Amino acid sequence: MPEIRVAAQLYTLRDMLRTPEEIASTLKKVKEIGYDAVQLSGLGPIDTKQLKEILDEEKLEACATHTPLSRLLSETEAVIEEHRILNCRYIACPSLPPEYHNEEGFKRAARELSEVGKKLKEAGIVLAYHNHGFEFEKFGSRTGLEILYEESDAEYLQGEIDTYWVQYGGGDPAKWCLYLKNRLPLVHLKDMGIKGNKQIMMEVGEGNLNWEAIIHACKEAGTIYYIIEQDICQRPPLESLKISLENVKKMLDLF
Repeated sequence: MPEIRVAAQLYTLRDMLRTPEEIASTLKKVKEIGYDAVQLSGLGPIDTKQLKEILDEEKLEACATHTPLSRLLSETEAVIEEHRILNCRYIACPSLPPEYHNEEGFKRAARELSEVGKKLKEAGIVLAYHNHGFEFEKFGSRTGLEILYEESDAEYLQGEIDTYWVQYGGGDPAKWCLYLKNRLPLVHLKDMGIKGNKQIMMEVGEGNLNWEAIIHACKEAGTIYYIIEQDICQRPPLESLKISLENVKKMLDLF
């Protein structure tokens, strides 16, 4: 079984990461609350080398990034160079543009991501895809996400399952983690609860998802990085990240 690492998805803290000064200050706080790794997303403009210096200063690993499809396709070499500087092995494509939200679009994305994934693999980088809810629309007998994974090359496109968005789309997060067994190096741990009969994002372990099943499935799938994210927090974001981290560490030991 691979070594398991827990990371913070920095998109959670995007309002605290607008300038290089804010990035440095916030990453120091991320380290202080107990994280050793982060996924880079939601940061304001900053030179890649300066960012690496800040990460090194705080002894934080850049475990992965979220890099848009447009950059992956049109700026492949620049993306590779940035990840070399960051010593970052994983990239997740965070979503697909609206024009891809149809059967042919998912097939096109499968081809394009496989092609760029091959180039990235040759550079020592692993490409994954991060789902939201729209990928669970059905086209015939298959959801968009099934089309994407079935029609892409598993050698060049891995997965980054987002537990909240799978549940939101009517799927089973644990089942999807098992579906991507040996193809799921990254997972987004995000909980769902109900308030006033409306779905809300909650700290991991504070909502209603079946975490025992999810953690077991991730372990069986060979997941390496358990990345905690909360797009919308009910508390101050750093407090939410701390609560989630404490709960996830207990879960990893219990399950």
